[in-house]
Amino acid sequence: MPGGDVRAGGGLERFREVQLPSVTATRLDGNLCATAIRGELTPRVAVFASAHGRAPSLHILLVGDDPGSQVYVRNKERACIETGLHVTVHRMSASSTREQVLGLVHQLNADAGCDGILVQAPLPAALGKAATQDVFDAIDPGKDVDGFHPTNVGLLVQGRAVLAPCTPTGVIELLERSKIAIGGTRSVVIGRSEIVGKPMALMLLQRDSTVTICHSRTKNLPAVTRDADLLVSAIGRPGFVTADMVKPGATVVDVGISPTSDRQLVVSLFGEGSARLASFDKKGTTVVGDIHPGVWDVAGAMTPVPGGVGPLTIALLLKNTLVAAESRAGR
Repeated sequence: MPGGDVRAGGGLERFREVQLPSVTATRLDGNLCATAIRGELTPRVAVFASAHGRAPSLHILLVGDDPGSQVYVRNKERACIETGLHVTVHRMSASSTREQVLGLVHQLNADAGCDGILVQAPLPAALGKAATQDVFDAIDPGKDVDGFHPTNVGLLVQGRAVLAPCTPTGVIELLERSKIAIGGTRSVVIGRSEIVGKPMALMLLQRDSTVTICHSRTKNLPAVTRDADLLVSAIGRPGFVTADMVKPGATVVDVGISPTSDRQLVVSLFGEGSARLASFDKKGTTVVGDIHPGVWDVAGAMTPVPGGVGPLTIALLLKNTLVAAESRAGR
């Protein structure tokens, strides 16, 4: 996360000696939740296709050859096909100019057969620092299935968004379907990104939680997080949130998925002889979250990594594509 260590300000030491009771958290299974959502979408997609003579259509722009982006796009493409959506991936070279990328966006905006547009981030650095925002701003708000356009952000602030960011929406779906109370709770969100942190805080606030957003300049962070009934971390720092930062029995949501090829990091998190380390040694890589595995012994409910929030992000992308198609057809 840009801006430095969110623990800045101290205060961690006084929690190190606290004896925390063992709770053993309930696993909030994102795979099961995502499967349920996708199962609900499939018949709706079929109804739309029957009524309009075509399936809802998602267009994905992939610029450059970032390996992670290639994997993410393949996963999204496969999920669309499995749900009955039509998906087109536009692959552009890393040497593409900002004007070329914007030109394709404008072309898709004008295409009546295109319901949703997704630009896979990050864009190549050669396009310039402002390129990502410029491209997101150019997308027709009615086709903005990521929910990043300023119009959709404004609607989210007002509590009337049609298309909202997929990851925080997926978190809300998981909490509500798991019967986790939100109203009347104290929530803490670590991270203030436009993609997760800020919209997550808004969605929790709109469901009557009292919300605190923490970031790189938050003082005495552990004291803040230990007051949370619901803790969401989205900073991409492996194992950052430790057991002494979590209120016993709290619900903990780990959004900070980080790929790693660092064996020592995996050992430090999971230990020698762990199944996770054995899997790492076989594959040479794994993904880890912001939440230290020790938190499982303190939290009341918690999302795993992998298998937590990740599958929900894709499921909500599919839902947003269908919603965009239905909304456009109803104009």
